[in-house]
Amino acid sequence: MVKVLIPSGALGLGYDRAALARGIALTPDIIAIDGGSTDSGPHYLGTGTSKYSRGSTKAEWAELMQARAEAGVPLVIGTAGTCGADDAVDWLVDITREIASETGQSLKLAVLKSGQAAETLVTALADGRITPLEVAPEISDDVLRNCTNIVALAGAEQIQAALATGADIVIAGRTTDTAIISAMPLAMGCNPGGAWHGAKIGECGALATTSPNSGTILIDFDAEGFTITPMGDEARATPHTVSAHMLYENSDPYVLYEPGGHLDVTGAIYTALDDRRVRVTGSTWVPSEDYTVKLEGARVAGYQTVSLVLVRDARYVENIEVWCADILDRCQEKATARLGRDDFSIELRLIGATATLGALDVRAQKGSEIGVMGIITAPSEALSREVAKMLNPYLLHHPLTEQEEMPTFAFPFSPPEMPRGAVHEFCLNHLLHLSDPMQAFELTVEEIAP
Repeated sequence: MVKVLIPSGALGLGYDRAALARGIALTPDIIAIDGGSTDSGPHYLGTGTSKYSRGSTKAEWAELMQARAEAGVPLVIGTAGTCGADDAVDWLVDITREIASETGQSLKLAVLKSGQAAETLVTALADGRITPLEVAPEISDDVLRNCTNIVALAGAEQIQAALATGADIVIAGRTTDTAIISAMPLAMGCNPGGAWHGAKIGECGALATTSPNSGTILIDFDAEGFTITPMGDEARATPHTVSAHMLYENSDPYVLYEPGGHLDVTGAIYTALDDRRVRVTGSTWVPSEDYTVKLEGARVAGYQTVSLVLVRDARYVENIEVWCADILDRCQEKATARLGRDDFSIELRLIGATATLGALDVRAQKGSEIGVMGIITAPSEALSREVAKMLNPYLLHHPLTEQEEMPTFAFPFSPPEMPRGAVHEFCLNHLLHLSDPMQAFELTVEEIAP
């Protein structure tokens, strides 16, 4: 049996400290926590930075490092620094060294990097070792070279290699969410279907329980399956909360693809052992003929400037779509004529009406005021700001008709143009075929002494 303690869905989200203490008291074999995902968009991979603050990350990581020391077991994090890019891994490694120095801890640290060199992938593309997933964008040598960061998603095999070094702490770059949880149970001979299924259920901590914010859960893996036990005082796992998690971030409720194969839970049986714990058996792991890892890449899509204006006049609020459409037409025509180019875009989003879903919003309602957010995207920051300045007088004074007096609306900021700098987009959704699981990854080990 292997016991995996999962403190939270991600480092930086927070967790119940009492729940973590209960988990440590149950003598886990490993502590595993995710460091991020692509949920927050391409900016973090594009820039190689973390979504979470350094202060929050350091505080939580220091607590987990102390918990690891008390339990005497490895601490593993995957997708370090939100995106798992090499710079984000280095960021967390620096924090780890800092904490160790401040607390006097001696550590063996294994660092697994997932970053991919563009030229290496250009060669792989030419050799036919990169294949598209469904709805993958078209790629080329130029697309690969224009990426600011490319990562490969490590699986259980790469985490096992890091653990095999005897490391106290493993800091990994981009991994699948399940890899850090399944690695030790698989290495110790637990049921492979149960190892991958339990890892999927535990990837987000207590999200698969009745109290998602409690964070911490313990999963016992064995030769037949796994058992999930929430550590939060009020948290409960039920067959419903556990089975439903297969739908989380997964297009198929029965199949989950991972490096080296896929999980099939068609035959899974969910049994409530009591009012807190759920036992799962019957899941199967199906190995694939070749070993593949997913590639993620981000590139600069342009530069943005944002403006926000607040409209309270009842007549304008009632006719806000007409007003915005007229502004878009006029500003686009003016900017194109004066700049002699049209390689920019102007978008107006209605805050308080359809800003989230746009035309898909069937519940859009207008209140007493509405915010209009202008978003200008262009190949350069200077062009983006220039077009935003052309948009300025329209947002401030544009009338619904030519036969009425000039209105004035409210800018909440001065100046109203707020540069966002470079904006990124995802541009890879492909598989990289490997002859060896470690072929695309770099593993190093260092000793940290106070």
